[in-house]
Amino acid sequence: MFARNVTHELAVLTPGQGSQSPGMLTPWLEVDGARKRLAEWSEATGLDLIRLGTEADADEIQDTAITQPLIVAASLLAYEIGAERGLWPADAPVAGHSVGELAAAAIAGVLDATDAVALAAVRGAEMAKACALAETSMAAVMMGDPDEVVAWLAEHGLSAANRNGAGQIVASGPADAIAAIVADPLPGTKVRQLKVAGAFHTEYMAPAREALAGHAAKITPRDPDRPLLSNADGAVVSSGKEYLDRLVSQVTSPVRWDLTMQTLAEIGVTSTVELPPAGTLTGLVRRQLKGTVTGTTAIKVPADLDKLADDSRESS
Repeated sequence: MFARNVTHELAVLTPGQGSQSPGMLTPWLEVDGARKRLAEWSEATGLDLIRLGTEADADEIQDTAITQPLIVAASLLAYEIGAERGLWPADAPVAGHSVGELAAAAIAGVLDATDAVALAAVRGAEMAKACALAETSMAAVMMGDPDEVVAWLAEHGLSAANRNGAGQIVASGPADAIAAIVADPLPGTKVRQLKVAGAFHTEYMAPAREALAGHAAKITPRDPDRPLLSNADGAVVSSGKEYLDRLVSQVTSPVRWDLTMQTLAEIGVTSTVELPPAGTLTGLVRRQLKGTVTGTTAIKVPADLDKLADDSRESS
């Protein structure tokens, strides 16, 4: 077990779907060994991750079946390059958002990195199939009291799929209900429809959860070698089997990033590093944990790792 009374200054964060951008892998291919690693993961997924991460346009990489393994591959590639440079404390807590939990599991040693990228490909493909079964969508609800927003969504037959903290909740459910809340927001809130294939993190994804469970059953997980946080409730999970089970059930369960950030604060985290494609989680941490987490770094290109190394040397 990892005790909560032990202080961990730096936490590593791994982003989820929606953080991708065209060409995001291009600068990383300049690093020795990166092309070979991506080729290995391409073979494991049946996708040309090198082409997708360098040449594909925004529409192509928005496809859920492509986005998810591409994001996990980007995070793990940067982590491995940083590890070779000795950037990460061995006990640094790790937390991922949605599909980012697969990258987090690999960083914590629960999964092999290749298994994590391959499982992300299965997850993405099966979720894309599930999205085609019904007309569903998602929308971001900004501001407002969180409990009032959740109750209001329920009145419209919608789920709070992502409770991200920092005044952001993502609604998920039938497309007509999403259109209704976009047209007539709860007073004091702003609602923006998201460009996604369907209602992620709801029971609409049940077929994907069942398919993912079948693939996960073939994997033998290891217990994490550092504090590994779960989106389900922000808990630090010490069993690899439990975490793998949570990865499967998460497909139809809400993402509680708000609780995840709360746990980061409770275990004494004062700085975070977000792996590529970085930015979204760093912004949430800056707003929600202002005054608690005083240092945030979003890694976008290899030069950001160099800067992180320089900063570490200056502070030591």
